[in-house]
Amino acid sequence: MPGFLDAVAEAAPGRPALRDSAGEGWTYGEYARVVSGYAAWLTEQGVRHGDRVLVRLPNTRDMVALLFAVTRLGAVFVPVNPAMKDYHLVSVVGDCEPVLVVADDRAVTAVQKLTDVPVRAVGAAREAAQARPAGAPPVPNAAAPGDVAVLIYTSGSTAAPKGVVCPHAQMVFAASSVGQVLGYRGDDVVFCRLPLPFDYGLYQVLLACRVGAELFLSGSEPDYTLLERIVESGATIVPLVPALASMVSWLAEREPTPTKVRMFTSTGAALPQSTIDALRTHFSDAAVVRMYGITECKRVTVMPPDEELERPGSVGPAIPGTTVTIMAEDGTVLPPGEIGEITVTGPNVMAGYWNAPEVTARTYRTDPATGRTRLHTGDWGSMDADGYVYFDGRRDDLFKRNGVRMSTIEIEAAAMDVPGIRAACVLLPTDTRDLVICVSGDVRPGFVLRELAKRLETAKVPATCHVIEDFPLTANGKNARKVLLELIDGTAK
Repeated sequence: MPGFLDAVAEAAPGRPALRDSAGEGWTYGEYARVVSGYAAWLTEQGVRHGDRVLVRLPNTRDMVALLFAVTRLGAVFVPVNPAMKDYHLVSVVGDCEPVLVVADDRAVTAVQKLTDVPVRAVGAAREAAQARPAGAPPVPNAAAPGDVAVLIYTSGSTAAPKGVVCPHAQMVFAASSVGQVLGYRGDDVVFCRLPLPFDYGLYQVLLACRVGAELFLSGSEPDYTLLERIVESGATIVPLVPALASMVSWLAEREPTPTKVRMFTSTGAALPQSTIDALRTHFSDAAVVRMYGITECKRVTVMPPDEELERPGSVGPAIPGTTVTIMAEDGTVLPPGEIGEITVTGPNVMAGYWNAPEVTARTYRTDPATGRTRLHTGDWGSMDADGYVYFDGRRDDLFKRNGVRMSTIEIEAAAMDVPGIRAACVLLPTDTRDLVICVSGDVRPGFVLRELAKRLETAKVPATCHVIEDFPLTANGKNARKVLLELIDGTAK
């Protein structure tokens, strides 16, 4: 993976590479030197090949430099969103067992209270990296294609986040295949508002670096400044999730502003047609590209930009070099037009979940006919006769809200951690109702929501809580969701 950076730094060291919201930037030559400085500092901290390094930082140049510095050593980069609450951070640290944690200067003390692992402030690390003599030789790239490059922790069918194992070879292939379809160019400016621990955000680093484009990292500025920042940055490519897309189109409607944007991309959840139409209206020179993917293989499909107006509702064909198959629950391949599980085979399929062999075996299965690994996404969809995929929805309790992937299980687990709660059940959001949690216990709704806000990221906190005295269960002892829906129907506030 560091080869992306090395190639551009050697060929075009003076080309603009990276800016952040502070307005400061690096050329590709400076970028490579800082990465070598960080790699040398990590070596001094005792980081070795295969070690995990957990990095908890906002969208800054330091975060990106550490991605390449850690992976350059053949170590494993573990990005964590600063918004992750202690409840889940403790779980992630315990699961990946890092040898080092790098955190924002202001967060070091708080993180140190959660772990015995050394926690270092990024400010001191930056000073050490920048103090490395300018003429010092670059730190050699010690990574091999089969080495694990990144662990991306994502919600899933367990209460705690799971680490998706992302080797160099799969990440390089995915970035190259997706970049080929989308057509990222060396003269592009990629505007990244997405958190870097989110794979959609993290891959913007690789997509930009692969072609020598400039990456602009948007930080925690208020959403109402989003369009202003896009204009100021000179952005030509803007990756979006639905919530951001709605905000951008709303801002453009209020105050039409010329931009240089030539392409919006969208994934994370289905982009409503009304939002697509609004983007096309207010940004008439920009394509709106629909995509579908999950962390477990990065990207599944991309609708080619020059076909954006064709096949409404489709998320495109499989990315080059991969195969998508729609399968019935009994494992048979379904014909065009029939809805079944979306499965994926190809070099983009990651290497399973960290320390979770049983979950890995259920999701990453060996195809008996070919011996290749087939990823079972757990998502429903169909495919037309030309191989274009239509996403239909989640098969289980995985869902996305405000572009954030989550599961009912992790929210229910957090609720069960709240004193006084005896039972908890999450009801998925619909077109007419936001996310709801039902609980049983000696608690009040407001108290439950406040306690959940201490344990979960904002997007995962339900909008409404109902306290149910007689909590309904099925004959098997499971939460009776249908009965709960009947109980609260029309009462959510």
